[in-house]
Amino acid sequence: MMFWKKKKMHYQLARQMPLNQPIRETSFTVFDTETTGFAVGGKDRLIEIGAVQVEGLQVTDHTFQTYVNPQRDIPARITELTGIADSHVQGAPDAFDAISDFYAFMEKSDGCGWVGHYLAFDLLVLKKELAREKWSFEEPLGVDTLDLIGYLAPSWDMRDLHHYAMSFGTPIHERHSALGDALTTAHLLVELLRYVEDRGRTTLGELMDITSKENGIHQR
Repeated sequence: MMFWKKKKMHYQLARQMPLNQPIRETSFTVFDTETTGFAVGGKDRLIEIGAVQVEGLQVTDHTFQTYVNPQRDIPARITELTGIADSHVQGAPDAFDAISDFYAFMEKSDGCGWVGHYLAFDLLVLKKELAREKWSFEEPLGVDTLDLIGYLAPSWDMRDLHHYAMSFGTPIHERHSALGDALTTAHLLVELLRYVEDRGRTTLGELMDITSKENGIHQR
């Protein structure tokens, strides 16, 4: 039996920050992925990555978007949902190159980590795609907006991103596109962090404490 040793990517996905760093002085990369389906450990593949930078509790115009060639046909139901057809991904980079470009964007952004809505799924997508090429990476600080919602309103069930955006009165961008959902998540994040500050949790260390305590609420 042959064993493959994974190669580690060496992008600086986050910079070290003190735990007393104020949340409102901290920057995050908010990102989202689109795939051919939910079986990302098997037949389904990455087809889009979108990201936006949040700095000082403001959504910036510093964005990233790329289609990804999944090396397979995109199902009609996914095209109907996302608007992404085979023609969009023809000539697009493969998953490894697309993820490398995204990581280069994060490295230049010089933030403390990344944010997603149901972050565990997006991380699984990245990990599975890189594992196909025998690559791995060191995860930066991660914040899931579902964890923040679980802290602020623990009686709420896990819901769709756009349900929460409507509930908190934050802007909704193009649905089911990676960049659109990243922008929607970013605006929701800013609102949630303001609520977190109102509860007296104002530092990066306190934010990490919230997410570690709430982690698992949405893991069903």
